[in-house]
Amino acid sequence: MAQDTKKASILQDIKNVKASSRSLPEQVAAQIRDLIIERRLQAGDKLPNEFELMERLHVGRGTIREAVKILVASNVLEIRRGRGTFVAQHPGQVKDPLGLVFVADEAKLIRDLLDVRMQIEPWAAALAARNATEADLTMVRQACDAVDEKLFSGQDHLQADEELHLCIARSSKNLVLPKLLPVISYAIYKVGPVTIARVEQQERLRGTSESHHRIVDAICARDPEAARDAMAAHLEMNRLEYPDLGK
Repeated sequence: MAQDTKKASILQDIKNVKASSRSLPEQVAAQIRDLIIERRLQAGDKLPNEFELMERLHVGRGTIREAVKILVASNVLEIRRGRGTFVAQHPGQVKDPLGLVFVADEAKLIRDLLDVRMQIEPWAAALAARNATEADLTMVRQACDAVDEKLFSGQDHLQADEELHLCIARSSKNLVLPKLLPVISYAIYKVGPVTIARVEQQERLRGTSESHHRIVDAICARDPEAARDAMAAHLEMNRLEYPDLGK
């Protein structure tokens, strides 16, 4: 009886494959994504082995491997040689999903990206002031200190700076913001490396540090309006560091 039930399930799966416009590996990739969500697997968790996936999804090893390739390409999974297949660090997130680095008018693209940041990040800072937990506030302060350490030791601080803004976005408790900000930041840094490099040479280190601390202090004081204003002022200062962009 159990064998008949399993056979009927396999036949239904085959029927569903024929009815779908997607290839079998694409459908299996979607099923593996569903499995990750169902089992609440997190970044760094190991995926079930090939045999278990074959048994569960009723497909052969070749199809499983093709499905895994699809998920690796979309940054859902990563393969660690000799260890297995694991959920990626930021599953499903790719650096430039909108293809912004292919926009021909780089100056306008950076202007527009900065405008988007000006609309989003002051709001994110205000949300963080309202919604951050004590653990979040500790994380934000540590991220701010990490930027200072890079700034005043003459090291490249861009990655630490981006992490601070990301910590603030996470503290907002809005699920979309932490996924959106890296897309904007990546495009700005990728498209405008010459401008960014020149900014690094300017004597703006103390101003950058002080504006960061104003944002963080307002968030930790649970003052949404002050956090919004401090972030807006910080971003406006950043905008002025792109003199070649024009209007």
